[in-house]
Amino acid sequence: MAKVEIVAVVLTISDSASRGEREDRSGPAVVAELEKLGCRISATEILPDDRDSISDKLREYADRGDVNLIFTTGGTGFAPRDNTPEATRAVIEREAPGLAELMRFRSLDETPLAPLSRAVCGIRGRTLIVNLPGSTRGAVQNFTAIRSSLPHAIGLLTEQSKKCAS
Repeated sequence: MAKVEIVAVVLTISDSASRGEREDRSGPAVVAELEKLGCRISATEILPDDRDSISDKLREYADRGDVNLIFTTGGTGFAPRDNTPEATRAVIEREAPGLAELMRFRSLDETPLAPLSRAVCGIRGRTLIVNLPGSTRGAVQNFTAIRSSLPHAIGLLTEQSKKCAS
């Protein structure tokens, strides 16, 4: 089987990082993990925790046609400005709950706060969208939990891989 081509975008969702008040560490950490997987990074951006801005950017990249994987990092908790899951739900056409469940389950080994993640994963067109926590450690742990599923998921979405035989 040929290698699946994954073209990814990483969006950091953070009011303070978008204003330049703190350095974005989780976005670059996710980019490094994607590069280890052999993905091509199409873009990275830092956005404020504004629901409409997040949704607009997700739509823009998912509908472009050349991006098949979008990771967001940040905005998945219980704070009043944590809007990433709602912004993602407004954009996706189909949820991929198993990925979010696996991320929370595996994170529980590392932190008792894992169930507080409201991360959503889903599909828009031929693009998989995955919400990760905003902490660098949490983002990498959650990415690691689903890493092995990504090539096959993207292969199926983009028809680079054949459907599983039953």
